[in-house]
Amino acid sequence: MGALMLQGTGSDVGKSVLVAGLCRALANRGMIVRPFKPQNMSNNAAVTAEGGEIGRAQALQAIACRVAPSVDMNPVLLKPQSDRDSQLIVNGKARGTTGASDYWSRRTDLLGEVLAAYHRLSATADFVVVEGAGSPAEINLRSRDIANMGFARAAGVPVVLVGDIDRGGVIASLVGTRAVIDPADAAMIHGFIVNKFRGDPALFDDGLRAIVAATGWASIGVVPWLPAAARLPAEDAVALGRACDAGTGPLIAVPMLSRIANFDDFDALAHEPGVRLAMIPPGQPLPGDAALIVLPGTKATIADLAFCRAQGWDVDIAAHVRRGGRLLGICGGYQMLGRTVADPDGVEGLAGTVAGLDLLPIDTVIASEKQTRDVSGTFVGTGCAFSGYEIHAGLTAADPGAAHFLRFADGTHDGITAWDGRIAGCYVHGLFDRPSARAHLMCQLDAASDGLDRRDVIDAALEEIAATLEQVLDMDSLIALGTGTT
Repeated sequence: MGALMLQGTGSDVGKSVLVAGLCRALANRGMIVRPFKPQNMSNNAAVTAEGGEIGRAQALQAIACRVAPSVDMNPVLLKPQSDRDSQLIVNGKARGTTGASDYWSRRTDLLGEVLAAYHRLSATADFVVVEGAGSPAEINLRSRDIANMGFARAAGVPVVLVGDIDRGGVIASLVGTRAVIDPADAAMIHGFIVNKFRGDPALFDDGLRAIVAATGWASIGVVPWLPAAARLPAEDAVALGRACDAGTGPLIAVPMLSRIANFDDFDALAHEPGVRLAMIPPGQPLPGDAALIVLPGTKATIADLAFCRAQGWDVDIAAHVRRGGRLLGICGGYQMLGRTVADPDGVEGLAGTVAGLDLLPIDTVIASEKQTRDVSGTFVGTGCAFSGYEIHAGLTAADPGAAHFLRFADGTHDGITAWDGRIAGCYVHGLFDRPSARAHLMCQLDAASDGLDRRDVIDAALEEIAATLEQVLDMDSLIALGTGTT
């Protein structure tokens, strides 16, 4: 069995995409490959076959390996629900809420569970590609680290360091990392990758030689800017700030809530040429010409209801409804559309009950036990098929006789519609990834869908990235490094 870990000089240097591309490239070589990330922090989560939660980046990497996602691929997941607190997910299940200081005291205890998950996973694979978190240069965090060198040294996994040349200062970031980390940690790093290069890579030959001379690490290659990465789900909400409206036709507006979750729900719409998708940042009103407003999922429904009102978006939504516009709520957004949201046990923050937007005849109680499962079915009254997944802690009750929105394959229902079908909500994420479901939505907006299945788009992007990595990286050296045959 072989294993290799990609760590970065900082966050958002492209580790997740590179790991996914390497997983697909190795799988294309006939290897049994698995992804692994010891600790992740993201409100973009995926459901596994065991009914657990992992980061969506690891779910994407599992797709790259052509296997189903497993909780062993991401044993520790932190889901921020305020500026100070996060929900702690261990081996796919919630273990309450943790603050930064509390988590630091627990991290060394979690290392044992991280290593156990890694060993279970590695027993099923020829090769494991491990992704670090943040940067090993955060030496103030090193004593209790389980995400970078703490894991690499405990598991004996060699490391390749990734630097992002697009943000500038890549020589300083790579050489600086070598300068500040512990010599024993530096000894775990055997090479480096320069990522996101634009132009002729030969222009950076002198830079590569300077890095090699200063660090003693081997250059594994220079990866160009990868346009195909834009077709993959983004892991971090920072990507929303870079989202662009590339389509034409009716406008779909999505307010960027402070704890927005599973925002890759909108990726399929963002790539539809027949509509315009606009992610509306705080401080801006919701567009008055929107044909559809979608309230997205959130990790903290009550807190984001207050955030929505503070932005004046509740007023914008009410005006949108009066004009006859369509409105859709997904998961936490669905809960917001009801009359009340109660969190009696303080699962997502302070305990209490607040008024919702009162646009659907529902009431929600936040419970500690989560619903996590894959689902499929049809839109009620249409026969149009959908599939997706649920991750939510809310129990929502509708008034008797309220019109159902979705019918699951087992005959049960989810979601409610009102206002002649112009307002709807449900708990299903990934609702528009399948072409039939997206076509149903766009037909309501008098727009035509491109008919593409989101799964096919992602798979083609992974193939494109893997082919590029085969060309620009020393893949044989990476495999030899991971298998100890150098």
